[in-house]
Amino acid sequence: MRILAIAAAVLALTVASAQAQMGGGRRHANEGGAKADSKPKVDEKAYKAALERIPESKERYDPWSGARPSEPAKKPK
Repeated sequence: MRILAIAAAVLALTVASAQAQMGGGRRHANEGGAKADSKPKVDEKAYKAALERIPESKERYDPWSGARPSEPAKKPK
């Protein structure tokens, strides 16, 4: 009888922890739908205008400039 009581207690604790991890199934998946719709929409004209305000670079960016010398050494003849 004692073993049965211990097994029931272990089973109850296991079910309780599993229910806590899974949320108990009380909430619906679409409950937060109003929050997802409240994101601000990006204005396409403002986006393009912001891109045009970025100045053009006069020099090309070389990401490998630190790994090799900028000018290769020329061999004298």
